[in-house]
Amino acid sequence: MKKLFLGVALLVATIASAQKGSILLGGNVGFSSEKIGDAKSTNFEFAPKVGYQFADHWTAGVEGAIGTLDVKGLEKTENYKIGGFVRYSAPLSETFSFYADLGAGYQNTSLNNAKGMYASFDPGLFINMKRGFGLNFSIGGIKYDNLDGKNDPRQERFGFDFGKTLNIGISKNFGL
Repeated sequence: MKKLFLGVALLVATIASAQKGSILLGGNVGFSSEKIGDAKSTNFEFAPKVGYQFADHWTAGVEGAIGTLDVKGLEKTENYKIGGFVRYSAPLSETFSFYADLGAGYQNTSLNNAKGMYASFDPGLFINMKRGFGLNFSIGGIKYDNLDGKNDPRQERFGFDFGKTLNIGISKNFGL
């Protein structure tokens, strides 16, 4: 069994040295492809995020996602998510910072019009470049979601994927 996985993700994070009252603007972009024998699937997701840093280490905001899953021989599925997040960031030095995101919200998929909730916890490392720009690195997190659709049994998933994924991203903080 051959498996090919290509993941590209842009993960937006706040800058730990950012001042209270700044705005975070960014998002994630991800792509994966898998082939097992003659079966092939591709997945794409775009997930923007906007937040407000209300205290020196705390940011709160809204997040969303639009994605597609295309499996050869089956109908293309569209996925949507909208929710909120809170982030804690702590400087380790002038260059490096640790951050952790906790997010939750509503999700919908076009497959049987299934609806449900999601929750996630994602820690990461931030590298400060300059002028509010930086690079973010994460190696997974903890995720939970559920979906309940017409004519389908309720689906619940719980995942612990530390070390199984790699997210690399860019962030930008705007001062007010």
